[in-house]
Amino acid sequence: MEVIKTVEGIVKENNLTKVERLVLQIGELSSMIPKYIEACYPAAVDGTLLEETQLEIEILPGNALCRKCNKVFNIIENSNKCPYCGIQDFELLGGREFMIKEIVAC
Repeated sequence: MEVIKTVEGIVKENNLTKVERLVLQIGELSSMIPKYIEACYPAAVDGTLLEETQLEIEILPGNALCRKCNKVFNIIENSNKCPYCGIQDFELLGGREFMIKEIVAC
């Protein structure tokens, strides 16, 4: 609902009349679950300026940097362990994001 409010504010602020597409970026490690966002979206936009808007979701990988060998790896695909050296000591680089990437409107 906060995303809807934010987009509506941007639409009104810029005197736009129609939003064609909304692109969200959701990290693999985010607490937001893309399939639930997609399922809830029609109800969330019902009766709003975004009612006929196409929703697109881009999944951002949950990547980390190994502190031992300095290689980047995907945390989920590798069960929280560096596939190169086997260590579980890493710095999270991304994957917890939940952002509005793009609003296509006129």
